[in-house]
Amino acid sequence: MAFSKHSAATTLLLAIVVALVVAVAQAQQACPVQLSNLNVCAPFVLPGAAAPSSECCSALQSVQQDCMCSTLQITARLPSLCKLPPIGCAAN
Repeated sequence: MAFSKHSAATTLLLAIVVALVVAVAQAQQACPVQLSNLNVCAPFVLPGAAAPSSECCSALQSVQQDCMCSTLQITARLPSLCKLPPIGCAAN
């Protein structure tokens, strides 16, 4: 009987791990789609651009925070990965 309880616990743990892996994979697939929806914001990221459209704001609102944060972190590392000097921006 102890073997059966151990086996059931192992099966449950395996099911949880598989569910987590699937959830992470789906989240990773969703991030590029969310970011591609931000293309409507391109005209509003140039210096002197008008205020963003409601379509841009809706697209930005639909991006999950972890997706946005990881994208910004990767973007910040790009110059060093390309062997370029770091980019410094003055606050306005």
